[in-house]
Amino acid sequence: MKPRLSERERMRGLPSCPQTRESGGFTLLEVLLAVGMTAIVVTALYSSFFLSRKAVDAVDDSLLRLQECRSVLDVLKREIESSVYDPAGSRNYTVLKIDDRDFYGKEGSQLVFTSFSPLLPGLSKIAYTVEENEGRLTLKKKIDPAYGQSSETKGIDLIENIGAFTVEAKYNDKWVKTWDSGVAKGVPEEIRISVQISAKKEESPLVISEVARPRIGKTL
Repeated sequence: MKPRLSERERMRGLPSCPQTRESGGFTLLEVLLAVGMTAIVVTALYSSFFLSRKAVDAVDDSLLRLQECRSVLDVLKREIESSVYDPAGSRNYTVLKIDDRDFYGKEGSQLVFTSFSPLLPGLSKIAYTVEENEGRLTLKKKIDPAYGQSSETKGIDLIENIGAFTVEAKYNDKWVKTWDSGVAKGVPEEIRISVQISAKKEESPLVISEVARPRIGKTL
């Protein structure tokens, strides 16, 4: 009778077999590929966000300038429609004059008229002019008492970096760019004001216009 072997002794008698292991990590090549793909995706997302943000900022700037121009033209229209001119005035306190000016091919009309302004008591002489500085046009406004001497102030800036400012008077069914009520002894039936907003080379310029109808001598 053979002696009984222990479990440990029986295991020693079994032939040995190679042990197998499954790899649970990534190779260096796989890590580099993953990092590269992630960088490409992040770059694409950032570029899309940057372009979208730039487009939104451009639209916001255009809308802001459009609103600014409309506000200025609305005030100017109401001032012209409330203008005062007396052709029989002995001292020429009242005036309505349009001068055609040009700044290197860019129109910059000058408009001077008498009207009532909430900024000064009584009748005021209001002037809208364009000034050029380093190739950039700025629309300016100046208000003085109609019965006194003009002040030395340069006025206030209304709209900066405009493309053009044009004022036209309707005369014999035609639009003319010069007018002097002292010569015509009256005011035009309509006055058209246009402001051109500067644009980039690849964009078309935007022109905002208003038509004012002076009420001088007309029934309200």
